[in-house]
Amino acid sequence: MSGVSSILDFIQKYISFDSIPMMVGTDFIEILIITFLIYELMVWVKNTKAWSLLRGIVIIAVFIILAYIFQMNTIIWIVRNALNVAIMALVVIFQPELRKALDVLGRKNILTDFVSFNMSQGFDERFSDRTVNEIIKACYEMGKVRTGALIVMEQQDSLTEYERTGIELDSLLSSQLLINIFEHNTPLHDGAVIVRGNRVTSATCYLPLSDNMELSKELGTRHRAGVGISEATDSLTIIVSEESGRVSVAYEGMLYRNLEPQELRAHLVKLQNKTKKTSDEKYGLFFWKGKGGDAL
Repeated sequence: MSGVSSILDFIQKYISFDSIPMMVGTDFIEILIITFLIYELMVWVKNTKAWSLLRGIVIIAVFIILAYIFQMNTIIWIVRNALNVAIMALVVIFQPELRKALDVLGRKNILTDFVSFNMSQGFDERFSDRTVNEIIKACYEMGKVRTGALIVMEQQDSLTEYERTGIELDSLLSSQLLINIFEHNTPLHDGAVIVRGNRVTSATCYLPLSDNMELSKELGTRHRAGVGISEATDSLTIIVSEESGRVSVAYEGMLYRNLEPQELRAHLVKLQNKTKKTSDEKYGLFFWKGKGGDAL
C-alpha cells in the first residue's frame, strides 16, 4: 500500500487543481505557440528515424518517473549525474534530423503567407510558357524510348551548391537540349540538370538521396535523389524512369508518380508563378496576399 500512497502523494503534489493560476490573454497566446511547436515536433519525429529512438527514450523516462515516485535513490543519483551528458548525446544522435527540421522550419512561409515584402514590378513568372512546353515535350519523348532523366526546377532556395557538383552549361532550355543531355552514353547523361528560369545552368549534378523509408522499394536512385532534393529545398524535380518511361514529380518531399502530360503541365504552371501585380503592389513596400496574387 505504501507504493499506492506514494503515487497519490505525487499526484496531489504536482497535479493539484488548486495550483492552476488565473489565465490572461498572453497565456492563451503562449498555449497556441507551444501547441504549434509540439505539433511540429510530433510531425518531425513521425517522419524521421527519431521515432524508433524516441520510443526507447519514453521507456527510460517511465522508469525514471517510477524511480522518483518510489524514492530509488541510486537510480535518481545516476540520472542527475548523467543528465548533462545525456542531453549532449541526444544532440549528437539527432544531429541530421535536427538540421533538417530547422531547415524546414526556416523555409516555412508563416509570415509571408499573409504579407509579401516584394518591390518587383510587372510579371514575376519564373519561366515562360515556351519553357513549360519544351520540358513536357522532352520528358515524354524520352519516356517513349526509355531514356532516364532528372530535371530540377529552382524556386526561391538557391541550388548553387548542387550546381557546383556538375558541369556548368548556362544554355537556353529546349527539348532538343534536354534529350541530347540525357541520351545514353553521352558525357552529360549521368546525374541531374538544374534549371533556373528559362536556362539550364548545370548538368551531371549530384543530389542528396532521401532516407524516407515509406518510398517504394521498387524505386531506384534517380527517384530517391529527386525526393531528396525536394526535402532539402523548395525545388520541383521531374523524373523520367529509365525502366518504365513513366514521368513523376517530386515536390516538398512528396512523389507524384505516373503523371500524364496535362498533370505535369499543372505542376509546372503552379511553379511558374505567373502573377500580374497591380500598380499599388508595384510601388508599395508590402501587400496582403489576400488582395494580391495566389501564393504558391
